Amino acid sequence: MPSKEQILEFLQSSETPAGKREIAKAFGLKGQEKIALKKRLKDMAEEGLIDGKRTAYHRMGGVPKVTVLKVVGIEDGEPIAEPENWAPDAPGKPPRLTVKETKKMAALKRGDRFLARTEEVGSGWIAHPMKKLPARTEGMMGVVEMDGAGNPWLAPVDKRVRDSAPIGELGEAKEGDLILAERMGKSVRSKVKVVEVIGDPLAPKAFSLIAIAKHGIPHTFANEALDEARTATELALNTETREYLRAVPIVAIDPADARDHDDAIWAEPDGKGGYNAIVAIADVSYYVRPGGALDREARKRGNSVYFPDRVVPMLPEILSADVCSLKQDVDRAAMVCHMHIDAEGKVNSWRFTRAIVRLAANIAYEDAQAAIDAGDAPEYLQNLWGAWKLLFKAREARDPLDLELPERQVKLNDAGKIEEIAIRERLDAHRVVEDFMIAANVAAAKALEAKTAPVVYRIHEQPSREKLIALRDYLATQGRKLAMAQVVTPGLFNRMLKDIADPSEKALIMEAVLRSQTQAYYGPANAGHFGLALGSYAHFTSPIRRYSDLLVHRALVDAYKLEQPKPKVDLPETTGLSDRDKSALHQITDAISQTERRAMEAERDTIDRYVAAWLSGRVGETFDTRITGVQGFGFFATIDKLGGDGLVPVSTLGREYFSYDEKAQKLIGEQSGTEYAVGDRLKLKLAEANALTGALKFEVPHSDGAAIEKRGHRPPPRSKPPQKGKGAPRQKHEQGQRGRPKNIRHQGRGKKR
Repeated sequence: MPSKEQILEFLQSSETPAGKREIAKAFGLKGQEKIALKKRLKDMAEEGLIDGKRTAYHRMGGVPKVTVLKVVGIEDGEPIAEPENWAPDAPGKPPRLTVKETKKMAALKRGDRFLARTEEVGSGWIAHPMKKLPARTEGMMGVVEMDGAGNPWLAPVDKRVRDSAPIGELGEAKEGDLILAERMGKSVRSKVKVVEVIGDPLAPKAFSLIAIAKHGIPHTFANEALDEARTATELALNTETREYLRAVPIVAIDPADARDHDDAIWAEPDGKGGYNAIVAIADVSYYVRPGGALDREARKRGNSVYFPDRVVPMLPEILSADVCSLKQDVDRAAMVCHMHIDAEGKVNSWRFTRAIVRLAANIAYEDAQAAIDAGDAPEYLQNLWGAWKLLFKAREARDPLDLELPERQVKLNDAGKIEEIAIRERLDAHRVVEDFMIAANVAAAKALEAKTAPVVYRIHEQPSREKLIALRDYLATQGRKLAMAQVVTPGLFNRMLKDIADPSEKALIMEAVLRSQTQAYYGPANAGHFGLALGSYAHFTSPIRRYSDLLVHRALVDAYKLEQPKPKVDLPETTGLSDRDKSALHQITDAISQTERRAMEAERDTIDRYVAAWLSGRVGETFDTRITGVQGFGFFATIDKLGGDGLVPVSTLGREYFSYDEKAQKLIGEQSGTEYAVGDRLKLKLAEANALTGALKFEVPHSDGAAIEKRGHRPPPRSKPPQKGKGAPRQKHEQGQRGRPKNIRHQGRGKKR
């Protein structure tokens, strides 16, 4: 077993990224030694010796072997770069790297982003550029505003960007236009010029365009990919090499507004208390083949991105919404998982085939549920519910993490205007489909493991010791205990939440549990799925919208010899995994984990903008809210049954001083004793709603005493504010925006909002 010092030396000297697997190989570790290595690496991470993840560690305070850098300056003719994603809580300042440019790449200038291989030399770092990356538009999208002197300014649409920028070249843009801009000089304070006029910032579909541009989401397909998609539609379905399932009443149950249909299900009793079941998934691997233009586009996107007004698909719509999509009364190519569910709800056998299916129906969740509730559902639906009840029994025995996470739904009318924003109703119909999909995903992972084939796992690791300690400390402030010696399982958290009767307290503890969880990711090395309480889990059921699932399909093609005859059109021959993909699964899974996070952020930002737009006409009204976060500068609250986080600055809470208790996550008035803590429910007045940034701002309505519901008791009455010059000083709060005229307000269509 290598010592900590030997591991650090190896990481520092390795020419390539080194994770647990590479360390074990370098020191010849096997079996139980690998388990001991995993613990040692975990200890080193907690001690602050190393950083990174299991696929690529590096010395804490150092730089990953391959990473994205940004040029921050030019010294003695050489570019100087810093890591683009240096964590704010990382020790010390970001390392500065001297860039060794090559003739193969155009000269780098300040602000350029590039992928690089890094090397530590003596006390410094050197970066060897590999690929120049597109410039980020974050902070460079905004609305044209005019100050009192008639000078144009760019007001950012990103709520994290505080300062407006002076516009040096306005072009054809006019006041109120939503634009893309770029800096005219090297300084961050230099003027900007307009490079694209998007138009009315409040027009239908503008909010999703903002997210697409801000997060750099690819949204147009190269002509080569579109041509290949059209060629792929000419592929015939071979009835000799595919299982013929046209007569089986397979159905797809989806949202009423679904744009594509990946999956469909069927079940029938086996006569022994169990069920035979089928999960049919769109056979995307038949049409999108490794190495082709379509494959390159799909990998670059990683996944589809869903907005209220549009979808940015992973595949061209001719495939995603048509040829690959499973539809009623139309022959479709499918990858099929046949499963047997026993009387206890356990899936005890499975097999995978390629088939031709013809759906009996495409049904909305609400319609399927209504038919079941009315008692007049067709037999195929009744069978699905019967099989699901068994799967649900096994799910309860497994006891996966059960957190109630409401999903906001934005409903638009035909003109693209907001009709309603509400929490999406959770039905048994959703659970039916979800549990069938989970069963098929587990079967796919285990089927590949049985053949020792490559697997792209969906991994959700158990909470780190550091996060559990933070959760324990927080629970202690609420009078609850978390014993660190016990085995941490999802059921532990479920039992904790089940014992809480008060809804306010339950929401409080649920959010604390959620914060303690790790983020799920994709990877070729299995680490289980903590949240679902599963040892092996892969994503198999959505290849139209997730590249991870497409890779799993290709692996199944290889492992179970499901290759189809050579195509008669101009497409790559194989539909399995390419040798290149097999050797680069670590890099591919890291990349698609990043694109997934990018999509989640873009979707959340867009929903926030729609919520702010919906509320912009209700400024001044009072809402029932719940505190979701507390910081020294104020607290964040969300509106019940609507969502949309807004800030209550500490400066608006009165003249007394509020101290911040970080462990208890609360602000405490030093004179009145008034507390604002995560989970508290209170009425707040909406002070601002900015549709362009998605930002909300609340105020405590002092006139009614701002009653706070705190798990069965009220706070002590607020004392009379001290006279000017007396009492504790007021806590400092957010600073004014530098570089922006005070008289500027967000404008559009000539109106203040």
